[in-house]
Amino acid sequence: MRRKETKNLAITAIFVAIFLLQTFIPNIGYIRILPTLPAITTIPLTVSIYSLLMGPIAGTFFGIFWGIARMVQAYTQPGDIVSLMLFQNFAIAVIPSVLAGLFPGLIGKLTVKKKNSIKEVSYTVAGAVTSLTNTVFVILLTSLVFMGNSAKLLGHLGSFTQGTPLITALIIALGLNGLVEAVFTAIVTPIIVTPLNKVLRRVG
Repeated sequence: MRRKETKNLAITAIFVAIFLLQTFIPNIGYIRILPTLPAITTIPLTVSIYSLLMGPIAGTFFGIFWGIARMVQAYTQPGDIVSLMLFQNFAIAVIPSVLAGLFPGLIGKLTVKKKNSIKEVSYTVAGAVTSLTNTVFVILLTSLVFMGNSAKLLGHLGSFTQGTPLITALIIALGLNGLVEAVFTAIVTPIIVTPLNKVLRRVG
């Protein structure tokens, strides 16, 4: 039992270190294409892998960590005005991150005893779900939080008229990023998780 706890602690420490590098070193965790809009992030990949390896509870706590870090970053070094406006809000910063940490762990838990081919498909699905959960819930929560004050945010999302529904503008402005993240995370997650699981089983 003690050996397992030590192993889990070591894995968590490694992933926290990777996460911090992604968060605070430019163009590792956040790749900025358009200077006025939120960057494409590779962090869902890290969250997905960690949650699949460690389970839904650990994944949820990692998601909380991501959400708090995202909020701190919005206050201390926001990369764009939209990220500042969105992620200084606790609900927008934390809730999508928590769910993105929870869901891949649940998917992994449901398929843990399945044959390898099914597991690999589940890893792909988990990667896509991680990214899409983050994007979809950021869009939904932002549309709710800014429902009564959408004009200010619309002005920073692009060339939208004042009559454009906020959720439509958010889908157009943030949807492409979300799709790119989802495809990337879905492809890379099984490539990393499959051999890592084999190594971890060998070390007990």
